Amino acid sequence: MSAQSVHQAYKNNSVSTASPGELTLMLYNGCLKFLGKAKIAIAEKNIQEKNVNLQKAQKIIQELMVTLNMNIEISQSMMQMYEYMNHRLIEANLKNDKEIIEEVEGYALEFRDTWKQVIQLNRQRQFTGDQA
Repeated sequence: MSAQSVHQAYKNNSVSTASPGELTLMLYNGCLKFLGKAKIAIAEKNIQEKNVNLQKAQKIIQELMVTLNMNIEISQSMMQMYEYMNHRLIEANLKNDKEIIEEVEGYALEFRDTWKQVIQLNRQRQFTGDQA
């Protein structure tokens, strides 16, 4: 088995065994990865690569939108932010604007870091048996 196929098997196993919270964290990390690649592509004037990576980031944001539980009050605000981020990425793609990508990257980082804290708090509660 090649190193690449071992790595792919590990990634597939990671996704299939991840909790919903961990999957959301993976989505945020993937979005950030593609935004970073899009910025590099703009710097290298590689329009096709920029387009591909921004579209991948948009698909991730759209997936985050689909997974929102709209029965929870904060989901309304999250949906508005995701819609804004998605719109800004379209704009960044049309204008080849690295600053817009960095704006969206900032929001994605905040969401990711907050989500990471939520996962850690939930793990601590499960470990200590605290149901607060």
